[in-house]
Amino acid sequence: MLQLSTLHKAYGTKVLFDKVTWQVREGERIGLCGPNGAGKTTLLKMLARLEEPDSGTITHPSDLTVGYLPQDGLRHAGHTLFFEASSAFADLLSLQAEIHQLENKLTNTSVPTEEQERILARYSEAHEIFRHNGGYDIEARVTAVLRGLGFAKSDFQRQTDAFSGGWQMRIALAKLLLGRPRLLLMDEPTNHLDLEARNWLEDFLFTYPHAVVLVSHDRFFLDSVVTAIAEIGLKTLTTFPGTYSNYLIDRDARLKKQREQKRSQDEEIARLQAFIDRFRYKATKAAQVQSRVKMLAKIKPIEVPPERKRVHFTFPAAKKSGRIVLELQNIRKTYDTLTVFDGVSVHVERNDRIALVGPNGAGKSTLMRLLAGTEAPDTGQRIEGQNIVAQYFAQDEAAILDATRTVYETLVSGSPVHMVPSIRNILGGFLFEGDDIYKRVEVLSGGERTRLAVARMLLRPSNILLLDEPTNHLDIDSTNVLLDALIDYDGTLIFVSHDRYFVDQLANKILEIGNAGAALYPGTYEEFRWSVQQRDDGLTAGVTTPARPHVKPSPIGKAAQHRRNQVTVRRRERRLHALHTRIEDLEQRISEREKEVRALEAVMAEPSFYDDNQHAKTTIAEHQKLMWQVGDFMNQWEALQVEVSEINHTDQKP
Repeated sequence: MLQLSTLHKAYGTKVLFDKVTWQVREGERIGLCGPNGAGKTTLLKMLARLEEPDSGTITHPSDLTVGYLPQDGLRHAGHTLFFEASSAFADLLSLQAEIHQLENKLTNTSVPTEEQERILARYSEAHEIFRHNGGYDIEARVTAVLRGLGFAKSDFQRQTDAFSGGWQMRIALAKLLLGRPRLLLMDEPTNHLDLEARNWLEDFLFTYPHAVVLVSHDRFFLDSVVTAIAEIGLKTLTTFPGTYSNYLIDRDARLKKQREQKRSQDEEIARLQAFIDRFRYKATKAAQVQSRVKMLAKIKPIEVPPERKRVHFTFPAAKKSGRIVLELQNIRKTYDTLTVFDGVSVHVERNDRIALVGPNGAGKSTLMRLLAGTEAPDTGQRIEGQNIVAQYFAQDEAAILDATRTVYETLVSGSPVHMVPSIRNILGGFLFEGDDIYKRVEVLSGGERTRLAVARMLLRPSNILLLDEPTNHLDIDSTNVLLDALIDYDGTLIFVSHDRYFVDQLANKILEIGNAGAALYPGTYEEFRWSVQQRDDGLTAGVTTPARPHVKPSPIGKAAQHRRNQVTVRRRERRLHALHTRIEDLEQRISEREKEVRALEAVMAEPSFYDDNQHAKTTIAEHQKLMWQVGDFMNQWEALQVEVSEINHTDQKP
């Protein structure tokens, strides 16, 4: 469908692509990967015909339709949201207007009979084209895409000027998807999407019937969507079939082999050069020296990408917090006429790892500020537990860095002395290498500032972290550095992230934000989605579900079915892993509660227990509360064990 032949592209002395030959086939979904600055965005722009290669050709069918979504910068004005999204069907809407005009002419009795016959023929033709191309489904299709991307029904008649930058990009994405181009090009399409919108986009792209080429730093998104990975590096493109996870395995194996070949080649070059240097001026060895000089000239050096260091470190130690870390009790928070929270209570225990989820604008960042104590509720109270050492990473954390300091000075300031030797290593993990560490903050880009702010956070002691979108502007490798550190973090974690892989790896509780409330779900995000699905199914029980519209099958056929089977297996494996993790967590909590129960029962068995009536009442109430918790944990444990048995039983079926 699209072919690149001997393509060359450079900016000054930096060569991005050199004699690259590559192709995109109909129905493929390709993820572009590579280090920052490798040329991913440049390649998308060349495919979209927004930039020209320096040499070489990009050939494609004359009727190829191309849609391109940049990272940001698009704005819409002058129309309602629904009208703007519907403009993706400009040709059909123009045809619809013509049909209405023809209908008016047909009702005009003054039109001659011959003219009416001609109008009727055109009306019949236009009506059939309109029907065949889904003209009568325009409203339903626009509504489905807008709702899938997170717009409320009440937004449909709002002027597009009223939407912020992130929502402007959602409008652009909606128009692009509704247009259904044969080649869909997207540069970080998930940047401005919350988790639910990302999940919807994954499902949409999985059944998209045409070719897709995209850039994303969301590992889970890539695994769910792409059929191949194209790696950009060393001035060329290398394609790996399969998911991003498969690509990592293949890439590491290939790099290991390349490095071994490079090492052997370097040894051979050193051996030849040593012989030449040793016998260069001996006449009796002249022929042999010349032979080796020719051999050396014929060797084509093997290029290997620089090996990126895997950063491992331990958070600086902080004293252990009490069992109860934070509590919000019956809080209310409003902004003018908007009620964000009303009567919300949140209970955080030591070693909880809570992910806040909900649509954009629901109040996730507001709740993070309330939990961090940087903003006070209108009513209700915030209660800190004992020995709390908190760090709060706000969405605008990068903006409050001291602009006069260098990168290195920013990390040294406030870091424990014993962590200073690790600073250069950590900076390398976040792409600050060489002289980069002497740059002043004021000259850094937005993405560089975010990476620096995250690195600084990792060097400061705490026993509770509150992180609001820490993965924004991080590439996959930098996200993995942060993720590895947080997996090993021996404290309490509350965070907001739209990176599904990040959430899956960290969260053991999900706090759903919306409708001025907050509901806590024990378990992983996958378990939360299952619970919400059961809840929604229960709400719609007894309601007739309309027949699903026919979806054009993917041209990939058996390969697509194989991928679906692979996705099902991966999801089942992730589900089992999540269940076993949750079971272990429950067993630990049951054990802790039972110890507390036994300790209270020992106190209650003392002869003098009832001497202090008030103390006795308090102790009995605490004992009853713990017994209820043990019973609740046991019920959850049994339900999870049943689900594990059911999944294992399904796996054993032929």
